[in-house]
Amino acid sequence: MNNDVWFRPLVWIDYRLAVLFMVIFPLLLLSWAFFQKAEAIQRLLIIYWRVSSLLLITLYLMIGGFGIAFLSSWIARLLIPLELWFWVDLNEEIEYYPNSLLKVIFTSWRWAVSTYCLFGLVAFLPFLSCAFSKDSITTAYCGVWLEAPLMFKEYFHSNVDKPESLGILGILGLITYVVYLGYFILFKLGKKRRSALQ
Repeated sequence: MNNDVWFRPLVWIDYRLAVLFMVIFPLLLLSWAFFQKAEAIQRLLIIYWRVSSLLLITLYLMIGGFGIAFLSSWIARLLIPLELWFWVDLNEEIEYYPNSLLKVIFTSWRWAVSTYCLFGLVAFLPFLSCAFSKDSITTAYCGVWLEAPLMFKEYFHSNVDKPESLGILGILGLITYVVYLGYFILFKLGKKRRSALQ
């Protein structure tokens, strides 16, 4: 534990907010949208889960102690708000969706997550240096970010002796993510433009 790091409580608050806003709420909203047959909200949330899977990949990279996790975390905070507002057709459908509690809560969540991610982009900038120095990950300054992922490992992968092996899963996930994202940008985005329904 890096008790000497003054911002340690803020890091733990950030992880708790991430679980609340980026895992629990969107999971509940997706279930609710399926139940209410709100197709535009369903589509947007399914795309959200695809994009935000980079956060899970980041978690495994951090368990493995790979510095690139700091870069992938920052990129995830950039991509999530972009995804939530990028699709013109879904935005229009949601705007004209009949007023309901689902619409109000979904819209509130979308603004809250976007704000959280944008603040996170700025606040996380000083830690990007952890991605580019091999030895920095072992310092208290960078290592404090590994505490929550390592606790996750103890809860869900306690039988795995070497955290590095879980980090390899993160590397494979990152390669797959980058290939898929590259394919989407190079081949699909030009055809789809800002329409999710094409």
